[in-house]
Amino acid sequence: MNLTPLLQQIRAASRTLGLLAEHDVNAVLLTLADEAVRQSDFILAENAKDLARMDRDSPLYDRLLLSPERIAGIAEDIRGVAALPSPVGRTLAQATRPNGMSITKRSVPFGVVGVVYEARPNVTFDVFSLCFKSGNACALKGGSDAQRSNEAIISVVHAALRRHGVDEMAAQLLPASREATAALLNATGLVDLVIPRGSASLISFVRHASHIPVIETGTGVCHVYVDEAADADVAQRIVANAKTRRVSVCNAAECLLVSEKRLADLPAICSPLAAAGVILFADEPALAALRGCYPAALLERAAPEHYGCEFQDYKMAVKTVGGVGEAVDFINTHGTMHSECIVSASKENVAFFQQRVDAACVYANVSTAFTDGAQFGLGAEVGISTQKLHARGPMGLAELCTYKWIVEGNGQVRP
Repeated sequence: MNLTPLLQQIRAASRTLGLLAEHDVNAVLLTLADEAVRQSDFILAENAKDLARMDRDSPLYDRLLLSPERIAGIAEDIRGVAALPSPVGRTLAQATRPNGMSITKRSVPFGVVGVVYEARPNVTFDVFSLCFKSGNACALKGGSDAQRSNEAIISVVHAALRRHGVDEMAAQLLPASREATAALLNATGLVDLVIPRGSASLISFVRHASHIPVIETGTGVCHVYVDEAADADVAQRIVANAKTRRVSVCNAAECLLVSEKRLADLPAICSPLAAAGVILFADEPALAALRGCYPAALLERAAPEHYGCEFQDYKMAVKTVGGVGEAVDFINTHGTMHSECIVSASKENVAFFQQRVDAACVYANVSTAFTDGAQFGLGAEVGISTQKLHARGPMGLAELCTYKWIVEGNGQVRP
């Protein structure tokens, strides 16, 4: 598949975005937010066609699903992005050398950002709004599962761009095929950055196949550790929210770690999970504590493969640990450096956990469900980066910029 002419047009459009004034950029985004709501019936009708082709029991179904409430939330996120200051042209550092030469480190867009994603039509809105605000054009490679939804959304995006006289090549949806993915990942010189959003297999494929720099938005095997000094009521609320708020998302908790000194509280802590129909895969001490107190049909003995598993379903592993040190070791072995939580009233144990856990987001007495660009005040997010170079955690506007060095003088030459 030859996508070179299309990617060349996207590249050319990216070079015009820097000419737009910030108020013009914001006007496009506000128009898009209004149009998303106004055309929600059209978007939902196309989304329904995608949903009709997917198994309702699939973990991807909830990610694919749009609703009037979700579209309204997306529109608010777009307005939130418009309200944020531009990340472009910021002075990151400045110094004057002894010879009078001035050196300034200034933020600039990447240029063209490619995003490969699966059944997540909201990503089309999120990526465009963040890329456009940060001066980047975007090449969007959605999955076939969401093809009709993505096509509807990009048509709304293009209408907003045309209304304000902006080249619609600044945001293009590539064909929903594997050949298009391969073409994007090999578009050296035309695409500056690729971000995969989806399953572990998708992310691994992009990481190994891409000739373009990649920022991984990794899988989320998130843990909640209930410490010996935890408040049981707080633990109950956090565990329930982290697991059941939306089981298909990457910030959902997949494993509950419990101090051996708090096993007596485990049935109460897990009671909301029972009400939600969560299957627990528990080790022997936790299994003994839960028998007779948790529905037998929802209680199973844990196997090694249950730890480190991203269920994306109403399932959760349970592991008993000796204390905060063992919890940290377990998380650093089985986690994916996404989001990890400790529930504890002990300042010492919280500090130990925060310092030793290797993750992009570390929570103390707060649900992992808050790992989200909008919740972090970023307006929206391109994804949750689990790597350590350039970006880590929710990727917002600042993470879609790189920088250049501006050097000024009055005739200095190097001896």
